[in-house]
Parts: sequence; C-alpha cells; structure tokens
Amino acid sequence: MFDEIKFANPEFLYFLLLLPAAWVWYWFKDTDSRPKFQISSYEAFTAKTRTWKYYLRHLQIVLKSGAFTLLVIALARPQSSSSRQNVNIEGIDIVMAMDISGSMLAEDFRPNRLDAAKDVAKEFILGRSGDRIGLVVFSGESFTQCPLTSDHPILINLLKEIKSGMIEDGTAIGDGLATAVSRLKESNAVSKVIILLTDGENNRGFIDPASAAEIAKVFGIRVYTIGVGTIGTAPYPVQTPFGIQYQQVEVRIDEPLMKQIAEMSGGKYFRATSESKLKEIYQEIDQLEKSKIDITEYRKKSEEFLPFALAALILLVIDFILGISLFRRFP
Repeated sequence: MFDEIKFANPEFLYFLLLLPAAWVWYWFKDTDSRPKFQISSYEAFTAKTRTWKYYLRHLQIVLKSGAFTLLVIALARPQSSSSRQNVNIEGIDIVMAMDISGSMLAEDFRPNRLDAAKDVAKEFILGRSGDRIGLVVFSGESFTQCPLTSDHPILINLLKEIKSGMIEDGTAIGDGLATAVSRLKESNAVSKVIILLTDGENNRGFIDPASAAEIAKVFGIRVYTIGVGTIGTAPYPVQTPFGIQYQQVEVRIDEPLMKQIAEMSGGKYFRATSESKLKEIYQEIDQLEKSKIDITEYRKKSEEFLPFALAALILLVIDFILGISLFRRFP
C-alpha cells in the first residue's frame, strides 16, 4: 500500500509564474504610494520606535499570495492514488549436469564443445535471476560442483573453473543424472528441472541412466537432455611427440537413451550440432521454464483539491478582516 499525489490538470500550475510579477508590481506601487514632504532635519524621527504595525505592513500581500497559490493548486486538481499489489512467485530450482569427459574437447564447436557449453550456460544463468541453480559435472564419475544457490556470481565463478580431466575419464550419464536428482529431491520448489548435457554414450558408472530417470520421475523432476556434437566426425586434438595433432573422431551420441530419459520425466531431448544451435536450445528451455508471476493490482484515486480551496478561502477572509480593521486606510 502506498500513496502518491498527481495533478489531473497540471497546466494550471503555470499561473504560479504570475506571483513574481505581482510582487514586483506591489513593491514599486507601495513605494509610489508613500506620502512625501520636505523637512530641514529628520533628527526628531530618529528616536521614534517602530510599532508592530510597521513590521506587519506586508502581511496582506503575503496572505493574498498564499491564497492565490492554494487556489491554483486546487484548480490543478491534486489527486491521491492508493495501490496494492499481491505478487505470487512460483520458484524454479534448476541443476545443470554437464559432461566434462575428454571427448568434450573436440573442436567441432569453437573453441571446443566444453568451452562453448560453458559460455552458453553462463548466459542462461544470467537470465534466471529469480531461480536457484546448481551445477553437477560428470565424466567417469560425478560430483557436485555447486549446490543449489541464488548467488549466481559464485555459481558462474565455479562454472569457469570446470575443465576436462578434473576427474577420471569416461561418460557416466547415469551417475551424473543421479547426482543431480539427489540435489533436487529435497527441494520445496514448485518446479524442479535438470538440464543434462553430454556428447557421448554411457560407458561408466554404477547407476543405469534409465533407473536414474525413473527416480527423477518419482520426485517430480523434469529432465531436459542435450546431445552435443556435429553429424559424422569431429576434429579432436591429440598430444603427440611432434605437438598437437588432430584426428577425425566419430560423433556417437546415444540419442534413443537421451530421448527416453527426457520422455520418462516429462522433459524434452535436443540435439546441438553447432554453437548457435546450442544457444537456441538453452533459449527454448528458458522459455519453457519461466517463473510464473501473478500480480493483482488495486488502484483508487481520490480528489484532494478541497483542503487547498478551504485554506485559500480562510486566507482571503483573514486578509479581508485585516483590510477593514487593522490596515484600514482612511481617505
């Protein structure tokens, strides 16, 4: 609940610009209207004290100016408006499960798949200011790089530190998904989401990916799966005694498994064959998983000109009374 004052007819406020001109006219008129006579010496008047009436001689012009100002404000029709908003936010908790196996260094993306995925994930995080987001990485095994947090700068810093070779190589998709589920299963958010990104086939780990997807379904967690890699082969850097050499490696993504995981949990599978396509996928997920904000707004306007008009009338009455009594001028 808050109150604010606005004017329905603000153009009337320009009349206040007449006040300075009125004061200038009053000053020169008052000077010309003073009686003048010639004397040889004014010593007889120096000892005479000034009465309180002398100090109040400008009171009438002050009263008139105040009344004029209040009347102008009243004509401008001040209005007070009260409003109230009821905001209901449906929070979303998101865990990004990212493959950091050696194959993510393939350079069919620029500079490579892993760095491209990190850049796009950073943009996604920056656009989800109202959500808690966590980060899980997996290769031959999995671990939580960052638990669910609303402190996105810290999350982005931890995202930047990800690199291939941090853990044993391999592609444990089931373990990565299960770790992400464990970070979300205790969440009280209305919507819980996992974004699983990989470029290979499940060949390591202790947990079957389909079983992990079934657990996600039980906890009401929606899984979006992303397969990263071009169609066919991709250049992969290999360290040799003669420096880094590139080999064309076949891109093998278990798309039927990725689709199965997504369908079981109510999510969707995407295939990213380029950096631009990967960015589009994250943008689509961003649109699919928008926080719901319901705002109910109430507004009420009230006319507030009457107090100003009454105050102006009071000042004019006081001026009139003073004019016929205290400051009455005899002809």
